This record gives sequence, structure tokens and C-alpha cells, in this order.
Amino acid sequence: MKTKRKWLAAMVIALVPFAAIAQLSIPNVGRNLPLPNSGFDDITKPLVDPVTSTVDASMLDQLSTSELKILLNRLRVDRLNQFLRQNEAYVERDSNGDPAVRGILVATGISEASLQRAQQEGFQVLERETIKGLDLNFVKLAVRQGKKLKSEQKKLQKIASEADISADNIYFPSSISSTTYAPPLPTMTLASGSAKSGALGLIDGGVARHKMITMAVEQRGFAKGAPTASSHATAIASLLSANPGISGRGLLAADIYGRDPAGGNATAIARALGWMVERHISVVTISLVGPNNGLLKNAVSAAQKKGLLIVAAVGNDGPAAPQRFPASYLGVIGVTGVDQRQRALPEAGIATPVDFAAPGADIKGAALDGTMAPLRGTSFAAPLAAARLASYYPAPSITNIKPAINGLIKEAKDLGKKGPDKIYGNGLICGNCGIR
Repeated sequence: MKTKRKWLAAMVIALVPFAAIAQLSIPNVGRNLPLPNSGFDDITKPLVDPVTSTVDASMLDQLSTSELKILLNRLRVDRLNQFLRQNEAYVERDSNGDPAVRGILVATGISEASLQRAQQEGFQVLERETIKGLDLNFVKLAVRQGKKLKSEQKKLQKIASEADISADNIYFPSSISSTTYAPPLPTMTLASGSAKSGALGLIDGGVARHKMITMAVEQRGFAKGAPTASSHATAIASLLSANPGISGRGLLAADIYGRDPAGGNATAIARALGWMVERHISVVTISLVGPNNGLLKNAVSAAQKKGLLIVAAVGNDGPAAPQRFPASYLGVIGVTGVDQRQRALPEAGIATPVDFAAPGADIKGAALDGTMAPLRGTSFAAPLAAARLASYYPAPSITNIKPAINGLIKEAKDLGKKGPDKIYGNGLICGNCGIR
């Protein structure tokens, strides 16, 4: 059995094509690549779903920690490389090698003197904005003609040492479900309605109309073509709609992807956070992962000072993955996923701080074709924890944050080592939640 498991791991690492990584977080941009016709079909058959061309997540339970690290790191790197190739006209790597909007730098806290020096050096100011709700100012600049983003980021940081200079990084859905990649249909009807006081917030894609989503969903776009129905966001909304404590108040959904190849960027998330604060949302769930980013960090901090609690998924890139954001920011509540046997998902990240666990497998959610589809990933655990938190924290209030968190801790079921640990955090929330 052990030999077979190692053979499976080796075959996946060596032979899984780019298409087979689609379930690991690329949003609805670009197209999946077909499986190769080079005689590998028989070898990859037990590893790759023939319909979705995605790695069978159930096989991850059979791998050792070292095998998981190798496999998931390979898939993460290949996924990013594929995304960059498919969208090279719109995205490129920043100074850390992470994907970002092509040719754009974002400065927060930059002085007028530094801005003038930057313009004298050839940087062009494209936009100045104060994000409503957050009172956060930033400036967007274009890199100099013919220059690469990664070198220009370092150059501008030297000019404006007092500022946070970052690329406009791209963030990806944190799921391991094939529903993430069902392409949006041009005529897909969006869920609608007006969110009431105490509604939960969602920053993701657009939410489609579905029989399992019975609550009011108020939507707003923060990207080109948004709001556009997203399978990822629709599945999350169906999980929230099944929660009676949330369904009556509704959902405020911010679509940061739309049909933009460079959607899901830090600027869009920051603006969406501002909208949540403006609408007096108390808890927002964000099942997206990406790198540390100056604008996003400042936006998260500004939103928290207004009383907004942010719940985020820790990601599915495995035990060797680097810290993922926004879950890693101070004060953000990081959520991991467990299966029906209350075991941590092997693909869940552990470098990102874990505060709570919730069901992230053996559950179902709404699919864009009107059916119900199996879900897996920390993406679907985060909203379940967020819904429970909202029951303790129905309105934004700095003084009520600590009691609300303590209430959630008290209801958590301790898993793993006694007391808080890095795998399950404070324990399992909503163990019987989710559509089975």
C-alpha cells in the first residue's frame, strides 16, 4: 500500500498537466488546457477526473506530509505559470514573483514631494483615490515604458521610502472544487434583493440565482463586467442561505472578478471593503488567497478600525505553502477546513495562522447549472464560521468584538492537541453545518 501510494504521488508530480490543477484556485479567466494525448491517459486515470480534468482530491488523504508538500507546491507553481501565460497581456510578476496587474504600481502613504520625484523619474500618475468608507488614500502609477514591474517596484520604493509601494496583486479563490471553474454564462441570471441590517458580507465573484439561495442578495461590481455569476461565489452563497440566522438578513456580495482577466486584484478588494463599511456590515467572509500587499494591508486595517470583522480562508496549497493573505493579517480570522470525520484537510495551509476550523469537505453547494455539486476546500469552511460569528456580532462595534470572538471560542469543539493549535486553531465551529 505504501509503495502504491508513493508511485501515485510520483506519477502526479511528474505527469499531471496544467489542466489538472484547475481546481486549485484560478478564477474564471482563461481556458483549461486539454489532457495530453501522449499515452499518459492510463497512468493518470486514477489521479485525474475525466470530466473536469482535475486532481481527485480524495487521493490527497493517501499521501504523506512530504509527498503532499512536493505535489501541492508543484501544482501551485504550475497554476501560477499557466495563469500568467494565458493572461500575459494583462498580468505580470511583481518583485516577489507573484502575479499582479501589468504595469501598475500602487502607493499608499506617499508624500507629494516623493510623488513629484517619481514623476520626474518618468513614472506616470494614473489615478488618485480616497476609498469611501475607509478614508484611505492611494495613488496608482504606471511603470516607465519598457520597464518590468518587478524592477520598477524596487525603484519607486527607493524614491518614496515613507510609502507602501506594491503591485496590484491578484488573489485567487481558495477552493479545491471543480465548481470554481465552470465558465460563467452570458445570460446567467444574478440573485437579487436588498440586504437588511445585520446582513453578512461576501467579497468574491457574482452570485447566480439558484433554488438553494432563498435569501436576498444585493450585489455590486468592482471589476470590468461585474457583477457576473461565479460558481465559487454562488456555492458559498448557498451555504450561507442554508443558515437560518443569516438568510433572513441577506447577503451583500461584492464581485471583484467580473469578466476582467486581471480581476481579483488588491484595489478591487480594498474598494469592496470600503463598500462593506459604508453599508455597516459587521462580518465579511473572503475565501481568496494571495501575497502580502501594502494597499490591501492598509485597507484591512482601516476596515477593522471601523468595526468590520474579516473572516478568511487559509488556502489549499498544502503544508509547504507560504503564508497567504488576507487570512494572515493581524486581526483577520483564519479558517481551515475539516472532513466529515473532523480531520483537517491535507491540502489546507498551516503557515497561515488558523483561528478556527469548519466543514470543508463532504458538503454540497449550488452549481451554475442549477444542480448541487460536491464542495471541498477551505473556501467553504470560512463562510460557515463567518455565519456563526455574525450571530454574536450583528452590528459593527469595536467594544463588542472581544465578547463576540470569545462567544465563538466557547462554542468551538477542541480538536487535535488539547487547547489552541496551529492545525485547528481554537477548534471546530459549526460541525453539523453545510448541505450534505
